[in-house]
Amino acid sequence: MSVTIEVHPQSPQPRLITQIAEALAGGAVLVLPTDSGYALACRLEDKSALARIAQIRRDDEPHHMTLLCRDLSEISTYAKLGNPHYRFLRAHTPGPFTFILEATSEVPRRLLHAKKRSIGLRVPEHPVLKAIVHALSAPILSASLVLPDFDEPMEEPEFFPKAVERQVDMIVSAGFLAQAPSTVIDMTGDGFVLVREGLGGIPPELEQS
Repeated sequence: MSVTIEVHPQSPQPRLITQIAEALAGGAVLVLPTDSGYALACRLEDKSALARIAQIRRDDEPHHMTLLCRDLSEISTYAKLGNPHYRFLRAHTPGPFTFILEATSEVPRRLLHAKKRSIGLRVPEHPVLKAIVHALSAPILSASLVLPDFDEPMEEPEFFPKAVERQVDMIVSAGFLAQAPSTVIDMTGDGFVLVREGLGGIPPELEQS
């Protein structure tokens, strides 16, 4: 069974954040709050934890994972950025956006889109997740908390099914958190393309294009 840690959603307790970051560093699979709902998460370098998340979700496509970074400079370690990318990302981070970018060699091949060699990246705005990423001093891999046999959205840790508790090492609870998709923008081509309108809305730059 997993351990549940209740963290203040706006002012997360530093002692608890350190404990959570240490669990991630040790190879644990966690449920974390994000800008767009609760998500499964692990450390980027941990192949076994990534395999566990794929098994939980019954997902054969590891490129569905998103890389959560501390800031724009960390994104540049894992994605190839030109000046237009920098300007756009600077205007829209942190926040509920997922940016699909061409990956650098720092990203494990198993996480890349087979054809585009791309990876989804985000800079989180949620106070708890932001504190965890900074405490870990490394990016976190995440995927939406989806269990194939359950149709109900998992928005309140108090009512998560036992199947979640049995399959993860730690649940970080920040209270009720509505599941809502992030805005997804594909930045791998010559122009930036809106893939999905979500919490971030449509950036003005794309409305004008």
